[in-house]
Amino acid sequence: MEHPKLFKSHLLYPEDRRIKVEGPIPAQALADLSMHPHLDAFRRPADQHEALIEIAGLPEGRIIAAIDNDTIVGYVTFHYPDELERWSQGNMEDLIELGAIEVADDYRSLGLGQHLIKTAFEDGQLEAYIVFTTEYYWHWDLQGSGLNVWDYRNMMERLMKVVDMEWYATDDPEICSHPANCLMVRIGSKVPLSSKEQFDRIRFQQRIMY
Repeated sequence: MEHPKLFKSHLLYPEDRRIKVEGPIPAQALADLSMHPHLDAFRRPADQHEALIEIAGLPEGRIIAAIDNDTIVGYVTFHYPDELERWSQGNMEDLIELGAIEVADDYRSLGLGQHLIKTAFEDGQLEAYIVFTTEYYWHWDLQGSGLNVWDYRNMMERLMKVVDMEWYATDDPEICSHPANCLMVRIGSKVPLSSKEQFDRIRFQQRIMY
């Protein structure tokens, strides 16, 4: 399956800042940028920078970034699901994970998260895919945001809904381990019925024995 990547770039001026939101960005272009020191929600900034470069080099990998001068201040990643997770079962070529979204502390409340996600879906370039994201409360910056777990969950749902991602039920043990965790999904208009059915089989794997 081909993975067309339509590069898009937008120039924003929130609060007198000049920020580019663009992507999917090629690996070499990412390597020429620096990482904001507060992008440390998932790993150290230098390690996260390396991870972004690696993802960008994958055939299906996509990095959309918010850039202030030559510094990455926010990003969203898209890639195939980890082979150790249930979502990789079936080796679906049209199932893509929105793996991470992060914005540096000083740049929050500028609407960059919405711009990042909207740019990723721009011009229908993900209409042939089922895009999903798994939201786990232990990844959320509850302390830095000042939000409780439910308010943060609502914020993430609102963010994902800007590209029409919806809450989907699942029996995945990690998601079911806490009621605030959730699975959100967007099924593109060009996704065949066979892929939708296969995704349903992946979402629900537990069988009640009588």
